Amino acid sequence: MTNGSDAPTPSPSLEGDGVGVLPLPEDVAAPLRPLTRRARREASAKTSKAGRDLPMAIGVGAGLMALLMLGIFVWPPLFVALGSIVCVIGVWEVSRALQSHSGVPVPLLPMAVGAASMPIAASYAGPAALGVAFVASALLVTIWNALEGRASSLRSIGYSLLTLSWVPLLASFAFLMFREENGPLLLFSLLLLVVSNDTFGYIFGAWLGKHPMAPRISPKKSWEGFAGSVGGAMLVGVALCLFVLHLPWWVGLVLAAATAMAATAGDLAESMVKRELGIKDMSNLLPGHGGMMDRLDSMLFAVPIGYVVTVLAVGAFT
Repeated sequence: MTNGSDAPTPSPSLEGDGVGVLPLPEDVAAPLRPLTRRARREASAKTSKAGRDLPMAIGVGAGLMALLMLGIFVWPPLFVALGSIVCVIGVWEVSRALQSHSGVPVPLLPMAVGAASMPIAASYAGPAALGVAFVASALLVTIWNALEGRASSLRSIGYSLLTLSWVPLLASFAFLMFREENGPLLLFSLLLLVVSNDTFGYIFGAWLGKHPMAPRISPKKSWEGFAGSVGGAMLVGVALCLFVLHLPWWVGLVLAAATAMAATAGDLAESMVKRELGIKDMSNLLPGHGGMMDRLDSMLFAVPIGYVVTVLAVGAFT
């Protein structure tokens, strides 16, 4: 992929998830003013500064979170099933975007099988089984391409392995965490930290954001928003360790800082991919959100880091 220097500068309204949103400058906002006053009022009532339908996004997010909590705390098989479905959707979105951009066919069926199997293997048999499932998925994709005999098989295999590594492999660390003692509370705490990172980042970025973190990749994400996301996540992390996880307070600082940095890296990584592909969202599957990957981006990088920190911390203090 290119470094972005020859790519067209994206509209500042295209990015807005994660670390914070920079206010639109006057010279960008000016062309939008010919709208009537009523149209401007209606647009501002429905759409956030991130360019999203905020009420719709909140409703969809709340519904997804309710299903997730039901699976985590009430009926674990639902959580595993949801994880497999989400991974398959994420693989479909990424492979579809890569194929559309490059023209290289990416075999969806073997990747869907791998994406569905990895969370199940991690949930019921642990890390070794997850490794076996990933290797088996990689072999299946390779054999599939070899049997089809395309001239672009090497690139297709590369895209397939990238997708399998990015989506189901990273996501499966959530299911490894779920297997641990007190796993549901550990996973809930990690989810809350990622949500806190996004929420505080948005608030501080919209309020104070002036210095972009990566203007060529995501021009609306600011250092001020990042500082707010880390600080807010640390407050939440300390509270979680003291009152929920019963770990030393400073573990919350470490966990929150690591989660915030990983979540930010995940968000920027997906922004880089979307910029390279010339798209705003991976799909329009979730109203007000975009695609499933547009919701998973920060979580996918945060889960493995959170798993390592929490497992080490729980092992050290229990």
